[in-house]
Amino acid sequence: MFKHYLITRFNLKNKNWNVTKNNESLLTREWMTHRIELFSNYCLPSVSSQTNTNFQWLLFFDITTDEDFKKIVEELLQPYSHFRTFYINGMEEFHSSIKTYINGSSENSEYLITSRIDNDDCIHKDYIATIQSQFNHQEFMAIDILKGYSLQISPHIMLGKKEHIFNPFISLIEKNDSPKTVWFSDHNMWKKESRRIEIANRRLWMSIIHEKNKVNEFDGYDKVDWNAIKKDFIVSEKIDKQVTSDLIPHHKWRFLSLKNKLYVNYVLASKKFKKALGLYKIK
Repeated sequence: MFKHYLITRFNLKNKNWNVTKNNESLLTREWMTHRIELFSNYCLPSVSSQTNTNFQWLLFFDITTDEDFKKIVEELLQPYSHFRTFYINGMEEFHSSIKTYINGSSENSEYLITSRIDNDDCIHKDYIATIQSQFNHQEFMAIDILKGYSLQISPHIMLGKKEHIFNPFISLIEKNDSPKTVWFSDHNMWKKESRRIEIANRRLWMSIIHEKNKVNEFDGYDKVDWNAIKKDFIVSEKIDKQVTSDLIPHHKWRFLSLKNKLYVNYVLASKKFKKALGLYKIK
């Protein structure tokens, strides 16, 4: 009936993306070592622990990836037969490579679901199951999960709630007839799409904030009990221990929490208001 693909870009060269938010060079060996560490401790455990394994994870790496990094990646993914790696020539080949693979592997499926996740983020163990529960033979429908968490891991560990409309965890259900896939446009451009479902009853993603993010800053708010959510957001044992022991208590950043809560909810309300007024151009 449908095939579901979770899709991640890793170290693809991009002419419009050269430095981190701290003005450090991207795609260096230092950057790649750090990114693989994030991937193996946060992203991979959360995806490999999905309660619904009826999906394929497609991970795209640049053809210039050093051989030792290729070996590390292949060893990390080797236990999972539904995870696939691709080595392509930068972002310019990304979308066409996705479509080429999907066209060849989904020819017997009437519908497609494509979802996205960044290689340094984390998803709830029911993320895939929840996305698939929205399937109802839609010819074109975006699935936008509004609620998640924000986990800052450096320089200090802080954890808070987060709302984000048109976010990087969006999915697309579509008829398998010249499909566009969720990656045909950047995630924030989904504000222009009228065919969209919002899921707001569960927190299903966790954005990991670190010093080498391109733009993200910690804007989590409220007190969140790590021990209460870690059974749903699976990370490595090393990270679980680190967060458990080093998480800064909410009362020590209460003022920042309030500031973040006001900011996050203002941005959410503003975007929803603009959407309701039709200020975003409909495709």
